[in-house]
Amino acid sequence: MSNATDSARNNLTIRPLGAALGAEVTGIDLAGPLDDDTLAAVQRAWMEHLVLVFPNQPLSDAQHISFAKRFGALEEHHQEIIKSRAAPEIFSVSNVDDDGNLMAPDHPSVAQISLAQRWHSDSSFRPVPSLGSILHGIEVTEDGGETWFTNMYKVYDGLDEATKVRIAGRRACHDFGHLATLGPIKPLTEAERQAMPPVWQPLVRSHPITERTCLFLSPIYNNAIEGMDEDEAVELVAELNEFAGRDEFVYRHRWSRDDIVMWDNRCTMHRATPYDLATRRVMHRTTVIGKGPVVAA
Repeated sequence: MSNATDSARNNLTIRPLGAALGAEVTGIDLAGPLDDDTLAAVQRAWMEHLVLVFPNQPLSDAQHISFAKRFGALEEHHQEIIKSRAAPEIFSVSNVDDDGNLMAPDHPSVAQISLAQRWHSDSSFRPVPSLGSILHGIEVTEDGGETWFTNMYKVYDGLDEATKVRIAGRRACHDFGHLATLGPIKPLTEAERQAMPPVWQPLVRSHPITERTCLFLSPIYNNAIEGMDEDEAVELVAELNEFAGRDEFVYRHRWSRDDIVMWDNRCTMHRATPYDLATRRVMHRTTVIGKGPVVAA
């Protein structure tokens, strides 16, 4: 794809943001209806750049949801403390409650959201993981609170051959309950545990659209690897996690108000950077349900 793409009804311009991944998309109004040609151009850009940034898009939650549904059905999170009361498709990545009040740093929602400062892929713990996520920056921080993305195609390609052999054909456990071992979050209820039991996903996967091979890792949920004892598995996840965060694989997004950022969970990981929890940060996310189980490469 060239750096600039014109659509019949929009002056759609796509500008790469980094060598590893990421592109800015302008000349489009996400609040309005999108014709099929424009949507197809966005889809092509998404598959090429993995992360798309749409600046200056002051969407309502309803408009956000409507845009996200053009890519598939949307998840409703299984935890009430995360889900928006007004719109169950909205995952509230926020230190502000539904009534507009700043929550204390030790509030269960804030403590859990803070774990997203570690690398992960959204909803990897589901039998059919998420296709992609779309995040709206409603109130953003001037210092900290960036979102970093890493290109898992390039991460896999960059592994040495010995590591590729070591992980070939193996599966990693993705357990939502593993979060409770990483920080002082609210203990899961029995209903939450039953709703999301551990699942095993291939460590090396084939992307269903591009058919490219990538590493499929989500360290905040990974607590075991098939055929390895606990110590070996923990060490390998840590090694892969550190490697995936190398500068040459990463795009760092500095938020501006009303940025819409969408990313492909099948071939990226992401993390937030720390910020002052006394500063309001309100981000609303929709999460697109995957089309089928993970296919091993």
